[in-house]
Amino acid sequence: MCKSLVIVESPVKAKTISKYLGNQYIVKSSVGHVRDLISNKPKKKKSIKKSNLEFNEKKILVQQMGINPYKNWKAEYHILPGKEKIISELKDIANKVNYIYLATDLDREGEAIAWHLKEVIGGNSFKFRRVVFNEITKQSIENAFQNISKINMNRVYAQQARRFMDRIVGYMISPLLWKKISRGLSAGRVQSVAVRLIAEREYEIKNFIEDEYWKVSLSLLSRENKKIIMEITHYKNKKFLLNNQKEVNSVIKKIKNLSFFVTDRKDKILKKKPPAPLITSTLQQASNLDLGFSVKKTMFLAQKLYEQGYITYIRTDSCFLSDYAIKKVRLYIEDFYGSDYLPEKPNIYANQKYSQEAHEAIRPSDVQITNIDNHDIDAAKLYKLIWNYFVASQMKSEIYKSINTTVIADTFKLHSSAKIILFSSWTKILKKSKKINFEFPILNIGDLLLLDKILPNQIFTKPPPRFSESSLVRELEKRGIGRPSTYATIITKIKEKGYLKVKKNKFYATKIGEILITRLKKNFSDLVDYDFTARMEKNLDQVSEKLINWKHLLNSFFDSFSKQLEKAKKEPEEGGMELNITVPTEINCSVCNKKMGIKTAVTGVFLSCLGYSSQLNEKRCKNTINLIELNDFNKTKEEEKKEKSFNLKNKCKKCNMIMDAYLINENLKILICINNPTCSGYDLKKGQFKKNLNNLFKKIKCERCESDMLFKIGRFGKFFMCINNECKNTRKILPNGEISEPKLKPIPFPDILCTKSNTWYVLREGISGIFFAANTFPKSRETRSPFVEELAKFEYLLPEKLRYLASAPQRDNQGNKTIVCFNKLSKKQYVASKKEGKFTGWSAFFIDQKWCIFNK
Repeated sequence: MCKSLVIVESPVKAKTISKYLGNQYIVKSSVGHVRDLISNKPKKKKSIKKSNLEFNEKKILVQQMGINPYKNWKAEYHILPGKEKIISELKDIANKVNYIYLATDLDREGEAIAWHLKEVIGGNSFKFRRVVFNEITKQSIENAFQNISKINMNRVYAQQARRFMDRIVGYMISPLLWKKISRGLSAGRVQSVAVRLIAEREYEIKNFIEDEYWKVSLSLLSRENKKIIMEITHYKNKKFLLNNQKEVNSVIKKIKNLSFFVTDRKDKILKKKPPAPLITSTLQQASNLDLGFSVKKTMFLAQKLYEQGYITYIRTDSCFLSDYAIKKVRLYIEDFYGSDYLPEKPNIYANQKYSQEAHEAIRPSDVQITNIDNHDIDAAKLYKLIWNYFVASQMKSEIYKSINTTVIADTFKLHSSAKIILFSSWTKILKKSKKINFEFPILNIGDLLLLDKILPNQIFTKPPPRFSESSLVRELEKRGIGRPSTYATIITKIKEKGYLKVKKNKFYATKIGEILITRLKKNFSDLVDYDFTARMEKNLDQVSEKLINWKHLLNSFFDSFSKQLEKAKKEPEEGGMELNITVPTEINCSVCNKKMGIKTAVTGVFLSCLGYSSQLNEKRCKNTINLIELNDFNKTKEEEKKEKSFNLKNKCKKCNMIMDAYLINENLKILICINNPTCSGYDLKKGQFKKNLNNLFKKIKCERCESDMLFKIGRFGKFFMCINNECKNTRKILPNGEISEPKLKPIPFPDILCTKSNTWYVLREGISGIFFAANTFPKSRETRSPFVEELAKFEYLLPEKLRYLASAPQRDNQGNKTIVCFNKLSKKQYVASKKEGKFTGWSAFFIDQKWCIFNK
């Protein structure tokens, strides 16, 4: 028993750390979380006694959640499926070593994982040590092992409090939403607030009425015949503002014959300090704006860079930089840019308002590494972004000249401002400013300027912009909602749930998202209240600092939440949550001739036959008609302007609100009040709308059974589905409106057996190319990539379009078997090889009717 066990979260991290530790340490990975709250299926209703219904409902709820809020928050944890082997190995090693170092991440989540590992491994508690490091470098790791500590239980309690609250909200509200609004809905303590931001912005945009106004600028000539553009800012000592063309024409007449004199000129030398080094939220924003990466992709790539030792820890709210890092970057700046770029003292940046931990900002582990070669291209781009912000943050301020000039012409006052860069400094790296290469006219007070041109400019007020990923992150951080490390999960969740859709990188709230927020605001005001959510984050911080008892915080939250939940369960007339009712229309059902009604679900707004909710002695009619929202089409500016004015003229006759426009078919449009289903207002419009329809009302035949295919809208977009229930073939509608190519019909390969189930494979085609899947899908979900040698052996089974794959190399130059892969950019199949589950870097592409081999 001479060695020590070191446990980290990531296998990549374990590999990197093991390089810096000696032979006395065994480094193993837990591969993330090893334990979570148990989640049991509810018992059948038959076992519940009616005499004690409330008690049994609580009992079932506690079983489902794995926590008992009625008994001092007793929690039941279980080992995550698939982690049994890892735990067994860790226990076995733990019994043979003197010490166990828990080296999980330094945030609350990492602290909680360390505690769970200690609980699961068990044994002598004195053997366990806690070590944390901000970067995976030799110096940082050595320092960490010289400053060992114990698990900080207050931070574990804060993480548990957050986890328990989130589970309470998810498990207790979701059944109510399914019952009262639509199946598939869920609420979250932070995700619902994010949806509210998007839904309220959508409401502002839809109800925005633009105003017209005009600005007038003049092109004036100096005595050297140089032009200067100036804007009229005041008339008769009042702010100059014109409302229409008539007023503009009147001003032009007055100003044509006036003389223009310079009355004031102020030149100032100003400085602009460089931006702070990146923290989690600013990394997400900068990556989205500069590189076009989603928040999810940014965090994934950043995690890889951290685990491989390239950058410091990525979950941080602090702009602090260590003395060691500052010393290194200052030496680098002086060597590579010169002393002119180096400030006398290091630049210090204040932390954010809700800064949680005294971590270090995100920076390169070694500033000498300016680029990372032989690496993932996107990861390299992100590394360069982090490097740029870090180096720029310790440079001198940008210096520029600000020139403000005032001109008087009778009772008109004109103004111009210009900015001339004198010393670019940090903007040389970040390129935030464009150097203005022009010589500003030499103007003196009293100079006469001549009129060259009058430049009127018509402007219309604009609604607030829709959120993008970067602006939503900025808004959440500004309001103190959630933590930046959770933003990727939040945004992914609300996308998957169908509460928003993304178009041209902008977020559009869906109708179901708007309905959800309206109901939550009325019945769970605290849950979607911005200030309440922000205060809860601060309370969790105080739990970390041992200022608040975590169970007292949970009890306070649960008491208030339970009261709101009980009220929401009541009937609408008793103050409970309103139902998502079907609003009847005058449109007849083509199947049973009953009326159709407007219905909203996670798939969108559609018409549903009212016969669906018929009495039991009548057969339910399941006929539906998809409604196509006009916002789904790419329109010209003229069409948008025409539609805007069209919508303004067509307000709801019942509540005077704006109406959303949907297409029923090429000859019929329906306008639905944005307050639907609370307001039953709607209007039908007949006409010819073919120019907007692309391929949506095209009649196509199923390539498999020759039946008709109908247009549908699902959670993941528009598609055609075969009307033959036994076929159920689908064809996706692409973003450009075209219909996707027919998918490959599943091809049985009975001689190739599955390894995890007693069945055989079929060859299928999905969005990521061809793959083998168990023929008993979905009962067995076993899938894998086909080996080239398998396709070659059964070449006769392949359709013509896939025959070329059978001729691909069956092994690489090292003798490893090759598999069929898919390139998402080119949308083409290619061949690659793997060794011990990892790609080798060898690949082959089918170019000009032959296989071309590439080897990194």
